[in-house]
Parts: sequence; C-alpha cells; structure tokens
Amino acid sequence: MNLQTPNANEATRTANRSRNVVPSSGLCSRCVDGCTGNCEVFKATFRGRELIYPGPFGDVTAGGDKDYPIDYSHLNIQGYALGAEGLPEGVEGGPDTATFPAVNTETEYGWDKKVKMKVPIFTGALGSTEIARKNWEHFAVGAALSGVTLVCGENVCGIDPQLELDSNGKVANAPDMDRRIETYRRYHQGYGEILVQMNVEDTRLGVAEYVHKKHGLDTIELKWGQGAKCIGGEIKVGSLERSLELQKRGYIVTPDPSNPLAQAAFKDGSLKEFERHSRLGFIGEEAFYNEVQRLRDIGFKRITLKTGAYSLRELAMAIKWSSNAKVDLLTIDGASGGTGMSPWRMMEEWGIPSLYLHSLAYEFLKKLADRGEKVPDIAFAGGFSSEDGVFKALALGAPFVKAICMGRALMIPGMVGKNITQWIKDGKLPNTVSQFGSVPEEIFVCYEDVKDIVGADEMKNIPLGAVGIYSYSEKIKVGLQQLMAGARSFSVPVLSRKHLMSLTEECAKVTGIPYLMDCYREEAMEILG
Repeated sequence: MNLQTPNANEATRTANRSRNVVPSSGLCSRCVDGCTGNCEVFKATFRGRELIYPGPFGDVTAGGDKDYPIDYSHLNIQGYALGAEGLPEGVEGGPDTATFPAVNTETEYGWDKKVKMKVPIFTGALGSTEIARKNWEHFAVGAALSGVTLVCGENVCGIDPQLELDSNGKVANAPDMDRRIETYRRYHQGYGEILVQMNVEDTRLGVAEYVHKKHGLDTIELKWGQGAKCIGGEIKVGSLERSLELQKRGYIVTPDPSNPLAQAAFKDGSLKEFERHSRLGFIGEEAFYNEVQRLRDIGFKRITLKTGAYSLRELAMAIKWSSNAKVDLLTIDGASGGTGMSPWRMMEEWGIPSLYLHSLAYEFLKKLADRGEKVPDIAFAGGFSSEDGVFKALALGAPFVKAICMGRALMIPGMVGKNITQWIKDGKLPNTVSQFGSVPEEIFVCYEDVKDIVGADEMKNIPLGAVGIYSYSEKIKVGLQQLMAGARSFSVPVLSRKHLMSLTEECAKVTGIPYLMDCYREEAMEILG
C-alpha cells in the first residue's frame, strides 16, 4: 500500500525526523521534546490551516501519491503478429500499408455536432488558479496548435480584478475571460475547441450568457466535481482588500475578511492569506434537465458535464441523466487527482480511484447500451501522463470513451517552455536543457513544425511553452501510434477491451478484463488441436 505517511510529504513541505514511523498516524515512533521539526503536526502548531494545502500555493501543482491496490499499471497491452483493423476503406493490411505512421489518432466527440481532435487528449479545467492565469498564453496556444480541446475552468470571471457587473449583478465585461478565449482562437487550426466550465457562482454571475453573446462560444460545461476534491474550488488571496471584494461578489472567503480578528491577524502578519471557496453544488434530475435546456436555449450547440470521484449513485446519475439529456461529452475524473489547489489529505484519501471508477463507468454504460439506449461520448480523467495510459483508458472504456482528459501532464510542458525562455534570457540554461543547444531552434525538436504551421513572421509571437505542449502532444501521438500498430488497431474507434489483459486476478475482478493466463486461451487450445 501507500509508502508515504499521513504526517509528512513533499507536497506540504514536511518530513519526519525519526527513521521509524507509526504507519497509521505517520507520527515518529519516538517523538522527542525539543525536536526542531519538521513533521506536519510540528508545522501546523504555528501555521495551522496552511498545512491543509500543498505549497507554495499557486506556484506548484501537486498530485496525490497514494498507492492504491489496483491501478492502470495492473493492465498490460496485448500485441499480435497478424491482422490490421481500422485502415482506410479499400486499403488491405500488409507490411507496406500497416505501418505505425499510418495509424490515425484522430477522434471526435459530440451527440450530433461533432468536434474533431488530432490526438485523443485534452486539457483538464484551467480556471481561476494563479498557475492557469500566468501561464495561459502557453497553454492556450499550445493546445490550439496541437489540435486538442482546451477547457477554461470555473471562476475565471468571478475573480477578475477588472470584472464589471451590470445592474442585475451579471457579467457585463470580463477582460481575463476575453483574453483566454481570444488567445486560443487566434491559433485554432480547425481541430478541438475552447469550452468554458461553470459552477454555482458562474451560473449566478451569468457567465454562460456572457461567453455566448460576446464570443459565440459553441460549448459550455457543467461541473459536478473532480477527482481531487469533493468540495468547491479554492484559491488563496494575499490582500485584505481583494478578499473583501471577492466576499462582496458572493464568494465564501475564509477566514472572514470582514471579521476584526482576521483583519488584526493580517495586519500583524501572522495571517498571510485568505482562501476563496466556491459553494457546493446540489444536483437534481429535473433541475439538471432544465439547466441543459436553458443553456441550449441561450444558443450553445454542445453541453458537456464534468463529474468526479463520487459514489456509485452519483456516477449512475451522471451517466443516465446525461443520456436522457443528450449531453455531448461526459468526463469522469477519478481520485486521487492532480492539482495544487486542493486540500492535500482530501487528494490522498477521498473518492473512488480512477481504475475502479472507470471500470464501474464501463459497466453502467454497457448496461444502458445493451438495452438499446444511446449513451453520451465519454472522457476518462485521473492521473494520465503517457501514451500507454491513454491507450489503456481508451481500450478499457471502448467503445464509449473517445478521449482522455489530462491535468498536470498537459500543463508541465507549458511551464517548462516558459522557464526555458527565461533561462535563455538570463544565460542560465541548466545542463538538462543546454546539452541540446543554446537557442530555441536547437532545443525544441518540433520548433520547425510549429513555424511551418504559423509562418516564419508569426513564430516570434509564439511562446515557447506552446512549442513545449505541441512537442509533448506529438510525443503522445507517435507513442500511441506505435502501441496501436502493435495491437493491429489503426484508428481510435477500433480500440477495444480485447487489447488488454489483467496482470492479477484482483485486477480482472475489478475491471472485467481477463487475467493474462486466460486471455485467448480458447483460441490457443484450438490451434494446438
């Protein structure tokens, strides 16, 4: 099980002094009076609630590191020595036609009005967090050039310092949202789309009406939750005035910035920041259908839903209600989640882990499909970062899963590319980068590819983080082509569960994917006579 302890982790910048630790509590087996730290209990003694979150907040992303009994590593990919499915019509499989570069990694989602993507991946919700705001140009341009969808997350309008509200308290002008949408669209290549996510506050502020009226956005996403936490999203605010402003806009802000005690603590310097929280949503079947219809009446062509690692009841609700409402894409996000803005212990200990949740989702989807009911297109999320994970998730959920939602994995290349820009400027390239060159053209293997897309004159405006995301997406694409070719599957729609095997009998029980000693056994016995 988990090799980490509940009282010390790199995410919270804490560590045990003792070599021996009590497994259940994470406390040192010998706690010494006079110890100078730095376990979580020690640090919380004087920093209190700050220890709930990974840190430094806003400057890091953090992913839960609990080692679950079963995860995607307990599945392996089948390989075959014959056959070729999914080649273009009229093309017969053979050594000269069934090559791995011939694999088509394009996918599409949507009930009627489909969206195509070049690679079956897209970003998780990049919303009101500081990481998303300050790196947006890198993320948005990179996703647009890669031909994948970008999800603009919750609360972007609500926290905009330049937000203007009309007399009814609705969004009249939101410059940061405008910037985010326009940046993606400027480099959109006809694949993927930008969609905006809504929570309780966004709905109250009229975000859907604003982004459709001003930008003609085609898709809006409702959010029930995510794999990292079961409460609303939060950010930290280092200004008393800003905290009071957000509280006035209707957000939950803790500690209460209007409380004289909190103000005194902030003035003293002991309280260094406030937390802005979103409210919990409360779902109901008829209310859900009414909200989907309201959004369609506004003019949205597609409605999507993001749900998290809740109980089987909520999973069934998400699938069944999305089917009834003809939702265009349902993203199912498993624990433990990867983010820097969620309570750390919640990330570690809350929710149904991804492989379990996704296996249940397949079971529920198949139940409806076997009854003749059409189900929405599905995306799986929750801890994916490489092409083998993308393959496994697509195959596990086939034929319902069309794409994989990625959080930190699609953010990291943007941040790395941004930092390379600064390192070049400062003349401080680390050896990990400088061994490949000293200028972007030498360092980024896909630099010329991006320049070919945008043109030599426009290349000077492309942030290097965007080139990084393009390079990462290309790596996923080529790696996926190789794995798919080995499984003799030359397009995404022909991927299936038969291309997987369970490495343990427990994994087989959870996923329904046969134990490797049983896979293809009947066919093998027939060959042996």
